Amino acid sequence: METIKLTQYLGIWMDHSVAHLMEYTRDSMDTETVESTFTHQDREETLHRSESVMHNKEQQKERLYYKELADIIKKYDEVLLFGPTDAKLELFNLLKADHHFDEINIAVENSDKMSENQEHAFVRGYFSKHLFG
Repeated sequence: METIKLTQYLGIWMDHSVAHLMEYTRDSMDTETVESTFTHQDREETLHRSESVMHNKEQQKERLYYKELADIIKKYDEVLLFGPTDAKLELFNLLKADHHFDEINIAVENSDKMSENQEHAFVRGYFSKHLFG
């Protein structure tokens, strides 16, 4: 007997400091948060030492942030990255360069800063439009 695999959908509103992950289902939608570990305090502390040290630390923490998101994205079939900054494009480009993500359909959309309800509506609207036409 053949097992039917359910397609899994994920919307991620993100900027460089935080990502809100919303699994799209026909029922309710919950939001999980992943935060970059590079904080404003890190920026202040490392700026006093040297700008290149701060930049290296920021890049290292950004890579860890994107890797954490990538590890989550691997579990999904369809992913929508959206938000107000270039963070979504930076993550998208990293994922596209990694063949582990070849089978995952990843879309990128621009959006403003949103409330949780607006984020849910954006994800629901995107997937229902693209899936059910």
